[in-house]
Amino acid sequence: MGTPEFAVPSLEALASAGHEILLAVTQPDRPVGRRAALTPPPVKLAAQALDIPVFQHERIRRREPREFLAAFSPDLFVTAAFGQILSPRLLAIPRLGTVNVHASLLPKYRGPAPINWAIVNGEKTSGITTMFSDEGIDTGKTLLRAETSIGQDENAVELTRRLAQLGAGLLVQTLEKLEGGCLAPQAQNEEEMSYFPMLKREDGALDFSTSCEMVYNRVRGLNPWPGTFASTAYGQMKIYAAKKRPELSGEKGKVLRAFPKEGLIIACGSGAIEITEMQLPGGKRLQAAEFLRGRPILAGEVFIKA
Repeated sequence: MGTPEFAVPSLEALASAGHEILLAVTQPDRPVGRRAALTPPPVKLAAQALDIPVFQHERIRRREPREFLAAFSPDLFVTAAFGQILSPRLLAIPRLGTVNVHASLLPKYRGPAPINWAIVNGEKTSGITTMFSDEGIDTGKTLLRAETSIGQDENAVELTRRLAQLGAGLLVQTLEKLEGGCLAPQAQNEEEMSYFPMLKREDGALDFSTSCEMVYNRVRGLNPWPGTFASTAYGQMKIYAAKKRPELSGEKGKVLRAFPKEGLIIACGSGAIEITEMQLPGGKRLQAAEFLRGRPILAGEVFIKA
């Protein structure tokens, strides 16, 4: 059970390891882009390429899909970024339980967006935890963990890609050890628990009164969704990419430099941010040099509004 690109390496690794995959369960096709073209989720495409039957349902907790899955009498469910919570009745179906591939070092960063929040919060390390799912959200007993450093300029897309591969390998190891009877599930330490919610569009609002480090982490952590934005003298600007400039300083929100060859640099509460890719309402997505060629912006000008 999985939906986005993150889950594809796990599916492929299970197939390569020789496990009998009865069914790939994923979310329904969704409209994508301005034309709202109905688009299958990545796991569906990967499963079809492997000749694995696919089952899609908006709510697998309902009786009809639950009975359909139970008819397969599976030994095991495997979940990876599926996007739906399994009910106790679903969890009771597989003989050996449900193994989940979670993109954090549990019990830290429970919840649906652990990769994004880890970057936003300036974490230096992340990783994968395999676990048995229970009725809670990421609260089940853990199986194996694999840790990795987060690059200081790594964004959520890049880290997701790396963790997906790490998770696929760890999943195969987990099933091998479970099959061999040499893996003891461990209860999580609730005192070390942290939970972060699903991302919302308003999470993308940037606060330039904070440090350049905090602004930069939010830009790279919320790429590509929900994206980040700031209210500027030219309207609400989407900010797709930036660089932190801790060596510079000035009054928060004011322009420090604004030349095509030097970039657009805005002061923060401490340090500064160089905005390298942006978009204004009704405009095109532009690199800073292109943006500045069409707009004479002066140093000392108030660019970011409170």
